[in-house]
Parts: sequence; structure tokens; C-alpha cells
Amino acid sequence: MTINNRHTAIVFAALLAAPALAAAQGARDWKPTEQMRTYAVTGKSGIELYQSVGERGPAAGVGQAIAHTTFKLLWTRDYRPQPNGACKLAVARPSLNIIYTIPKGPASLPADTKTRWTNFIEGVEKHERVHGRHIVEMVEKIQAFSLGLEAPADPKCVKVREVLQAKLKEFSDEQRQRGRDFDAVELSPGGAVHQLILALVNPPGAPPAEMAPKPAPFPGITSLPGVAPQR
Repeated sequence: MTINNRHTAIVFAALLAAPALAAAQGARDWKPTEQMRTYAVTGKSGIELYQSVGERGPAAGVGQAIAHTTFKLLWTRDYRPQPNGACKLAVARPSLNIIYTIPKGPASLPADTKTRWTNFIEGVEKHERVHGRHIVEMVEKIQAFSLGLEAPADPKCVKVREVLQAKLKEFSDEQRQRGRDFDAVELSPGGAVHQLILALVNPPGAPPAEMAPKPAPFPGITSLPGVAPQR
């Protein structure tokens, strides 16, 4: 999630291959791997920690990110020329690595700040894992579309690749739009991420987060609070 422009960066290491929902082949025969990366932030209070996030968070669009989710996707595909001159995509197995990046606070924090920071990080991770689920679901759709795909009069398996390539952007665009829509809800007044930020920066005794006004920008942070649409 980002402070200014929501950034769930997409890294396609390789994306080759394309529709037929072969039920027998469609069962998931793969499992995504995950990495949790962190970047260090400093401070003793909620506002100091959030200022540090703004200064040290990963770049995203024209602002910084509180956290973001990227992925690397590789495919193992087997295109098989058929006796009738067609080409069939018989194997389409993904290797998906989802990479989450979140802030990591100091080991020692005042008790109240530690509680609020822990709640903040748990909420941030929960938010990012929704983006991770969107990515997994996109890959599942690509695999289902790919398995059994066949193009007639394609002895060199050129046409079948072109069919798949033409479809991949649609799947990618759909995943990105889901992320933008989700972030818009989470950042809207009263949304989960908006509430997380307010709960972190409001000192004890402040009005309830849902009653608190939207904070003004803090030093080192482009705008507050911070999750804008994906890419």
C-alpha cells in the first residue's frame, strides 16, 4: 500500500504461452512461494515512526510506499504439434514467488507505542496479503486458460503462442484494477488502512480514529494518509 500512489509492482520474469478449461488438468499442481522483506524505520512515537516510513519506504509512483507487494512469475510450458497440423499447449505450470515489503520498527519501543505499532503492522500485512491473493488468482486464471489451448494449422506452434499473448494483458489489467479498487476502499475515510494510520499517529487520549480529522502532511511524507491506487 502506498502513501501517495499505490504500488503493487509487477515483475514478469517470463510470461509465455494460452484457452481450454481442461478439468482434469485444471487442478492446481503448484504452490506459490512467499518472501517477507522489511525496511527499518526509527522513532519512539507513532508520529515519528510514520514520518520514518515516509522517508524510508520503497518508492511508488510519485510518492513513497508504506508497504508493497511484487511478484516474479515463470512458466514451464510444453507446446506439442499434433498429427493434424495443429499445436496444443499440453503443460502450463507456473512458478510464482510473491514478495511482500513492510516496515520494521525498533526492537525497543514505549509500551503504548509498541502496541499501536504492532496493530499497525498486522493491519498492513493483512492488506498486502489481499494483493497477494489477487496475484495468485490471476495466475490460476492464466493456467486455466492455457491448458489444452489449441490452434489449427500451426505446426511450428506460433499461432497458439500469439493467442495466449493476446490474452495475458487482459488478465494482468484485471488484477491491477482489482488492486486499485481495493486500495480505494481501504484508504477512503473510515477504511481499514485509513484507520490504521490514524490509530498509529493519534496519541493516547486523542478522539476516536473515526472521529479524528484527516491529518495534514507530515515532514518527509508526500501526503497523508497513504494508500493510493496501484500503479
